[in-house]
This record gives sequence, structure tokens and C-alpha cells, in this order.
Amino acid sequence: MSKGGRLARKKKDDDSRQRALLCVNASLEKKAKDLIILNVREFSAFADYFILCSGTSDRQVRAVAAAIQENLKKAGILPLGIEGEDAGRWILLDYDDVIIHVFLESARTFYDLERLWSEATRMAVPDETVSLKALAEGM
Repeated sequence: MSKGGRLARKKKDDDSRQRALLCVNASLEKKAKDLIILNVREFSAFADYFILCSGTSDRQVRAVAAAIQENLKKAGILPLGIEGEDAGRWILLDYDDVIIHVFLESARTFYDLERLWSEATRMAVPDETVSLKALAEGM
């Protein structure tokens, strides 16, 4: 890869990490539970990160999804698509290289995406975390 190609890739990686961090911190503002970040870059042609989190009610699931949308909109980032907002059991937010899955706890257990992407590098965020300054090394 040329020097220009490496620099472009590094910028894209940095942008993806920053976008993922914005999503994580918005989720934490609304007390999302069991937050996990999966680095799927090596396994996926359509995303660099999956962020999975849970809410204890459909109301909390919607609030987490709304906080993510609001915070990213303030940063000038709009989603490519949103699915599941009406039901509030599993809301998927597609921000190109970062895909966020906000689940009702029972739906998350049923679909078990962590198992499907078990080979991906993961970072678990403790429930008591208020905000993250950066993703862990290797993410």
C-alpha cells in the first residue's frame, strides 16, 4: 500500500473510532446496560464496529437510540438507516462504518449477536461507566 493509501486508511480508522466513541458515550448517558464494542473490521465488508447495548424497557431502548441520534447529529453525522424504532425491542442504527444495536434485554438474549461475531475483538464497558475518553488499544 502506498503512503497516501496508508494515510487515508488511518484517517478512516480514526474517524470510525471517533464515531464509535460518540455512540458509546451517548448510550452511557441514558444508562445503557451490558455495552459491548465489537471490532468487526476483519470480518465485515460493511462495518468496522458493532456496538451492542441493552435497555430494561422499550422506553429506555428508544431513549438510548434517540440519544445516539441526537449526539451524532450535533456532530454533523446522520444515519444511513434506522430500523425497529416503533417496537422498541431491537433498534438498529446504521452509521456506515459503525452499526449500533440497542436491544431490550430479552431480545438481545434471543438473537445472541455476540455469539455470531465471537471471533471479533471486543471491549466490554462496565455498567457503572459514565463516559469513555478512548477505545481500548487494539480496537
